[in-house]
Amino acid sequence: MTGSHCGAVIGVDVSKSWLDVASGPDGPVRRVANTRDAVASLAREWRADGPPRLILAEATGGYELTLVRALQAAGLAVCVVNPRQVRDFARATGRLAKTDALDARIIARFAEAVPQRPLAPVTPGRGTLRALVARRRQVIEMIVAEKNRLEQAGPAVEGLIAEHLAGLKSQLANVDLAIALAVEAESELASRRALLTSVPGVGELTAAIILAELPELGQIGPKQASALVGVAPVNRDSGQWRGQRHIGGGRATVRCALYMATLSAVRHEPGLKAFYKRLRSNGKPAKVALIAATRKLTILLNTLVARNQTWNNPQQHGC
Repeated sequence: MTGSHCGAVIGVDVSKSWLDVASGPDGPVRRVANTRDAVASLAREWRADGPPRLILAEATGGYELTLVRALQAAGLAVCVVNPRQVRDFARATGRLAKTDALDARIIARFAEAVPQRPLAPVTPGRGTLRALVARRRQVIEMIVAEKNRLEQAGPAVEGLIAEHLAGLKSQLANVDLAIALAVEAESELASRRALLTSVPGVGELTAAIILAELPELGQIGPKQASALVGVAPVNRDSGQWRGQRHIGGGRATVRCALYMATLSAVRHEPGLKAFYKRLRSNGKPAKVALIAATRKLTILLNTLVARNQTWNNPQQHGC
């Protein structure tokens, strides 16, 4: 076995319980448990055997994290790619059959055919997380812009735009992974993420945005938290005239993330669900009720972080 992987490209098909590992596009495929110990053992073997040139895996919503952590800790070059790119590549090359072993070989073949940049090691710290969250926002904006251009593009540029879109989607998968690694690299951030994501409707990326761009959460009062997010009603009065109250100011990126989380939370978090239904039954427009629920969610998250406790009984937190 010694030297058999040196300079090779490894393709890894990731699932919740298993990793199917292909030593090159035509090499043998073996199955390894997707556990910390098994993956660490695999990384040690590859280092002793002669490090591969690149290990490529598909983004699978977090199941690839154990692999990436172990490989980066061992100093091995690893990259994560958008699964759709690999599927499109397989169709374009006429490989339509699908098994875990074949998928691993296709991933290895894709890594050889399409140049990939290994993930940079993630250093702990809120500054790193903030930079990654900002980069994710930029990549999404570019993806939206390119999709809009593609709708109006002629045959001369369609292929160029599609190629750029594929690269942006691959970068987005890598940025999402780097965000997860940055949070896990610092125990305080990982602990706070667990508190935030314990609330139904608040996902990993919403938590990452809050951690990066609202570090004051848990250290301020409920009114301050609502004002920082920009979901506190602002008075617009002059003399005898009383204007409508509207939200204003605040941190737009955090507000957007929490608003999207609220869309899910009003269906799954009992306190917010009841609060939203009560406002709607009292004649409040849907958007007004959602903003009010976003304010409630902000206060709930602020309370949980301040008390260092996960979501449990919604009535306990005033929802």
